[in-house]
Amino acid sequence: MDENSRKNGEGDDAYVIEDSGSSVEDIEKEMEAAAMEAAGESGAAPSESAGASADSNEMRDRYLRTLADFENFRKRSEREKADFHRYATAGLLREILPVLDNFERALDHAAEGDEFHKGVLMIYKQLEDVLQKSGLTPIEESGVRFDPNIHEGVVRDEDPSVPNQTVVAVLQKGYFLHDRLLRPALVKVAVGGPERTS
Repeated sequence: MDENSRKNGEGDDAYVIEDSGSSVEDIEKEMEAAAMEAAGESGAAPSESAGASADSNEMRDRYLRTLADFENFRKRSEREKADFHRYATAGLLREILPVLDNFERALDHAAEGDEFHKGVLMIYKQLEDVLQKSGLTPIEESGVRFDPNIHEGVVRDEDPSVPNQTVVAVLQKGYFLHDRLLRPALVKVAVGGPERTS
């Protein structure tokens, strides 16, 4: 080999990567095939020394570990990207929840059936529909067992006729954003009754 070809990287040790527009999966397959081919060649040479064989095995192991690390990185990146898009609106929705609460208070205090009540109800329903399309789900069920993961007990109600630790009223709705808790529900909890069986 002449000096010019060595300077230009045209020797046996040079490897040129060209952008062929292949996908990541195609490149991984090519890399795996090249590694398998190299492993096969190293096993086929009977005159090869033990040191060179050990080096070849070490290089193959390093390649396979790198390939596995790359695959794990790709999957983790895809998962993080999907989670980011799914929950990116959480901060904005937390700030909108008090507005939704105020709409509910206005509806509770307006005389039902008058024009003001109808107008506020229409706007409230429209806002609620938009938020539900974004993945917002209310926690408003009463009569269920108190769950500290989604409820925040703010009032205790001594009632022996209701099973102990039962949510008897939701004072402020809680919300989920998809499957994550955005805000716990503020609830009134019954105490002093019989223990729940379920």
